Amino acid sequence: MPLPTADTTDFFPPLRPANDDPALLQGTQSWSYAALDARSKSLASGLLHDCRDLEEERIAFFMPASVDYVTALLGVWRAGGIAVPLNVAAAMPELEHVLTTAGVRRLLIGAGPMASAGTPLRVLCARLDIAVLTLETVLQENLTPLPLLDPGRRALMLFTSGTTNKPKGVVSTHRNIRAQISTLLEAWAWQRSDALPLFLPLHHIHGIINILCCALWAGARVELFVKFDADAVLTAVANGAYTVFMAVPTVYVLILRHLSTLPGPDSQRITTGFAAMRLNVSGSAACPVTLFQQWQALTGQTLLERYGMTEIGMGIANPYRGERRAGAVGLPLPGVEVALHGEDGRVIAGDGEPGEIRIRGDNVFLEYWNNPQATAQSFRAGWFCTGDIAVREDGYYRIMGRASVDIIKSGGYKLSALEIEDVLLAHAAIAECAVIGIEDATWGELVSAFVVLRPGTSLSLAALKHWCEGRLSPYKVPRQLQVLTALPRNAMGKVTKPALKALVPPAP
Repeated sequence: MPLPTADTTDFFPPLRPANDDPALLQGTQSWSYAALDARSKSLASGLLHDCRDLEEERIAFFMPASVDYVTALLGVWRAGGIAVPLNVAAAMPELEHVLTTAGVRRLLIGAGPMASAGTPLRVLCARLDIAVLTLETVLQENLTPLPLLDPGRRALMLFTSGTTNKPKGVVSTHRNIRAQISTLLEAWAWQRSDALPLFLPLHHIHGIINILCCALWAGARVELFVKFDADAVLTAVANGAYTVFMAVPTVYVLILRHLSTLPGPDSQRITTGFAAMRLNVSGSAACPVTLFQQWQALTGQTLLERYGMTEIGMGIANPYRGERRAGAVGLPLPGVEVALHGEDGRVIAGDGEPGEIRIRGDNVFLEYWNNPQATAQSFRAGWFCTGDIAVREDGYYRIMGRASVDIIKSGGYKLSALEIEDVLLAHAAIAECAVIGIEDATWGELVSAFVVLRPGTSLSLAALKHWCEGRLSPYKVPRQLQVLTALPRNAMGKVTKPALKALVPPAP
């Protein structure tokens, strides 16, 4: 693909100027901004070897949260490549799809089990003729001149969740990334004194942009965890290690459950640690109103819920200063244009009428890799069509759900599965739930609930219907109920609703 044309500038990836402030912590080890700067330049030099510019070569890396991951991300960018971070929990067919779609020829790994010969990933790469390189062997002591980077250059390729079709490669430029970061630095008042944990998957926009890149640009400190470790993370919280905490709703639920198992004084130290922070953020999946209220009651923190996706970074958020509404994702972020569009394509000007969220701004991605048809179909008159349905209430946006899976059309009504889920989660027996629409010849779709029950409880459809009286309009009450041991979820904790539809027996 040809490079986008623009004025060449000395564009540098998001990293504070080199100094001795701590940038990354992992276990007992610490890396300063100066050390991270030097390490990323060393990797960039090794990747370049005898060439002047990677010219958007797609470099994949298979690493959990670590200094190696951050080195790979920044090093690939500094050398002029496109970073393709892989999901370390993905199955081999999923990795094969990503590697072949992106046209990867080199894959970076860290030290450890993956460095051994004969592992499934190495076997896959051998079959695909992809060179597997241990990061330490690529680091080059003698630095070479690094290319000047145009802000319009492609920089990052992340893949969609693939819940409705094969995952697509979402390509963002350096300009897109800078816009995504700068809007959050302003909106959430990032500070050089900030410190926060990072335990979210790093093949996803949430961990990469919202936490890692924003922190590195602000000069803050990030503590890296391979995965969410309740004991380690909450011990640090109790010790006052963090000023900011960002997680998905599932993690907040796990924390609440963990706190309920601790002696009172231990639980109190942790809740006091959260109370002392300046910001707690929830995202990547809808935050149930009951969870919002429970967290506020226990910690005194009002969760800041926001809305974003792989293609746009963050677009909408509750305010840092101002009212944060339970069940709402907030207001348009600085520099981001947001509009609701009806099914007929018209812009919805007033409040209360549902429409598709469309986004415009420098934060919006460039393209789906090698998929011009999908790219063209995702834009209308310069607006990116998110596929998410929302209503606006006093300027605040409330997500009703994905047009394809969260909007249930029943008896002429458009129902929000997320709204129904919020109500059902207040039931004493229900620990988790997901609501979908099931095709019906009479009603179009029937409301169907899938629930995970709390230990020692039971629930019948008749009992659930009776409980819903006075809590939900009759046409929103579930007509079907299935009890599961667990809901199917992806790496970010989102329920994969197409998998639920597969559990529904065919109509007689």
